[in-house]
Amino acid sequence: MRAWVVRAGENGEREHAALEEGALLVGWQGLGDLTDVTTREDIKAAVAAAYPDEGPYTVGNWTGQLYRFAHEIQPGDLVVLPLRSSRVAIGRVAGGYEYQAEAVDRPRHVRRVEWLVKDIDRQAIQPDLLDSMGSLLTVFELSRFSAAERTAALAEGKPDPGRPDADEFAASLTEPTKLYEEVRRRTADEPLTLSVRDFLAIWGVQRRYPAAVEQIKNDLDERGLVTVPPFTEGSIDSKITVLAGGAEPDEAGTSAVTRLTGTTGLTSAVQSALHAVGHLADEESPTEAVAYRVSNLESANRMPECVHVGDSLQTAMTLLVLRGYSQLPVLDTDGRLRGVVSWESIGRARMADHQADLAAATVRGLEADRSDDLLDWIGTVQQTGYVFVRDHDHKVCGLVTASDLTVQFGTRVRPFVLVEEIEQRLRRVVDRCIPLDRIRAVVPGRRSSRVNSAANLTFGAYGHLLKEPDNWAALGWAIDRQHFLTALEEARQFRNSLMHFSPDPVTDDQLLPAQGLLELLRSMDPQK
Repeated sequence: MRAWVVRAGENGEREHAALEEGALLVGWQGLGDLTDVTTREDIKAAVAAAYPDEGPYTVGNWTGQLYRFAHEIQPGDLVVLPLRSSRVAIGRVAGGYEYQAEAVDRPRHVRRVEWLVKDIDRQAIQPDLLDSMGSLLTVFELSRFSAAERTAALAEGKPDPGRPDADEFAASLTEPTKLYEEVRRRTADEPLTLSVRDFLAIWGVQRRYPAAVEQIKNDLDERGLVTVPPFTEGSIDSKITVLAGGAEPDEAGTSAVTRLTGTTGLTSAVQSALHAVGHLADEESPTEAVAYRVSNLESANRMPECVHVGDSLQTAMTLLVLRGYSQLPVLDTDGRLRGVVSWESIGRARMADHQADLAAATVRGLEADRSDDLLDWIGTVQQTGYVFVRDHDHKVCGLVTASDLTVQFGTRVRPFVLVEEIEQRLRRVVDRCIPLDRIRAVVPGRRSSRVNSAANLTFGAYGHLLKEPDNWAALGWAIDRQHFLTALEEARQFRNSLMHFSPDPVTDDQLLPAQGLLELLRSMDPQK
C-alpha cells in the first residue's frame, strides 16, 4: 500500500465535486485519453503535442504527475485531499484510471475513491508529514517518514504516530515550508527572487556541498518548485527565481512558468532567469553534479563596460583610459559579442590606416558560456589575459581576466594553507613535549604500533590526546584548556568541510575560528 496526494485544483476549486462524487479529478483538459498510453515516453510525447509552447522542464514534470495518476496509483492505495478549510480528507482508491470524454465543464481524467474521513484537522498531523503534503504538484507520493502507515492511522481515527527520528528533522522543518508558502502567496508579476546564499540558508547550509545540493533538489521536487537559473549555477551571490514549476495548467492550458514568462514589467534579472527555463532538464534527467563553472566567478556575472557597433573609436579609447582597461567588448543591439577592441588592435589598425574607425580596430573575441567548466578556460585566460562570458541567450554577461583567476584561486588556497600550518604546529609541539607511548595510546588497536610520531595522527586525534590532563600539563601552556579544545574541534570540523567539494569560496567569517586557533598556536609556540 502506498499513500498519495491528489489536489483538487490549484485553489481547491474541484474539492466539492471530488468529495460529493467520490472521485479524484485532475486538470490537463488539453490532453486526451491516457488509458492505452502506458509508458512515460508516450505520455511525454502526448503532453508535448498537447502543450507545444511549454519547455522541457514543464513537460517532464507534467509527464511524471500524469503517469502517477493514470498508472502508478493502484486500487487499495490511500489518497490525501487537502481542503481549503484547513482540513484534509483521506480515501482509498477504488478503481482504475478513467477518461470521461463527454465532460465539458469539468475534468476528464478521473479515478474513483472511497472517502474514509473528510474532516481531519491539520493540527492533528505531525509537522513533518504535514510538510510532505505541502507541495505545489497536483499528484505526488507521500513516501518519506513512514507516510503510508501514518496516513492509514489517521484514516482510522488514530493520532499521527510521527516519525521515529523526528528530533533530527525538527530543527530544519519550518524553513522549506516557509519557502513553499511564500512562492504560493506571490503573484506572477512579483516572483520570489533571492541570492543563492540566502536560498541555501533556508536549509541551514552556507556552501553547495554535494550532499546539501542533493537534499535541496529532492525537497524542491517534492514541493513542485524550480529555481531558474538552477541554484547550482552562478556565484554564491547570484540571483535566482523560485517558481511553482509543477502546478497544473490553468484554464487557458498554460503553466505557471509560461504565464510568468509572458508577464510584462519584470526585472531584467527575472526575465533572464525565466529564459533559462528552456534549458532545464526534465524530471527524468540524471541529477547534474555541482562542478566548478565559469559562472562561479563573481566577475562572470557582472556586465563589463562595453561599446556598440556603430560607436566611434574615440568613444572606445576614452573608456579604455577612463576605466584603465586593456580591452572592451563590442556588442550588437541584442547584446551579443561582435568582437573586441584593445590598445593592441587600435595600434595595428592605425598603422594600416591612421583614419581607422572602430570597425577596423575590432578583432575576434573569445567567448565562454557561463555553464562551461572553468578549468577548460584557465589556459586560454593565461595566454590572452581575458575571456568574455555569455549567458543562455548568447548575450555578454561578464568578463574573466587573469587577475580574477589569481584572486579566486588565492581565496581557495588560503584555507588549506591555514589548516596545514595549524597541523604542522600541533605536530611539532606534541612531538617535543609528549612521549611517544602517550601519543600511541590515542590510536586504537594494532595501528598504534605504526605510529612513529605525531605526524601519524589524524587531526581529530589531537583533541583526544590533549584531553588527558598529563598530556596537557606537558605542554606547559598558561591558557584555558577547555577553550583551546573547543577551538581545536571547530578547526577539525572546518578542515573536514574543506575535503568536500564546493564551488563556493570560504568567506572571511568562516575562516575566523581557524585563524584564531592559528594565532593562539603562534603565540604559544613562536618558532617559525
